[in-house]
Amino acid sequence: MECVQRAASGDQSGLAALYDQSSPLVFAIAVRILMDRADAEEVTVDVYSQVWRHAGSFDRRRGSVVSWLMMLARSRALDRLRTRASRARREGPGLAGVRMVSPENNPEEAAVVDQTRQRMAVALAALAPEQREVIELAYYSGYSHSQMAERLGQPVGTVKTRIRLGMMKLRAALETAPKAANLGAP
Repeated sequence: MECVQRAASGDQSGLAALYDQSSPLVFAIAVRILMDRADAEEVTVDVYSQVWRHAGSFDRRRGSVVSWLMMLARSRALDRLRTRASRARREGPGLAGVRMVSPENNPEEAAVVDQTRQRMAVALAALAPEQREVIELAYYSGYSHSQMAERLGQPVGTVKTRIRLGMMKLRAALETAPKAANLGAP
């Protein structure tokens, strides 16, 4: 929280500290959704650009910094997916689906992403199955609340409640989980 407050007051070191602490998680979410390292890197930059511009609008009563960053990463990644799909439709067949960038991380990035994935996997495994299912559908598959409700045969309100409760439990689990040397909860 302190990093966001510092960034909101124009302190670049606050943004840098937030980036150092949380960018592996933001990057991991973007990679999971986009399945493309280069796009995930751009989304990560977009997220922290938005944080810099709008840090003052962060409201801790609405959730933790980690939840806010996860939401931003998911939103930006889904926007990128929609843009990619739109471009592919306009360009037609050809090189639209060809990946030109190696999907491999360098060893240091791979280790941090792996540690982040492990922490997230442990936290997700601790959730009730119905909460884990809606969170995975929302954050990893990009489903909207109404799409999840239709897919699961549940009311939209039930889906929203499961996501909210699951996110609260995830936040608590991630705040108490052991962290990598340079990966702390913001």
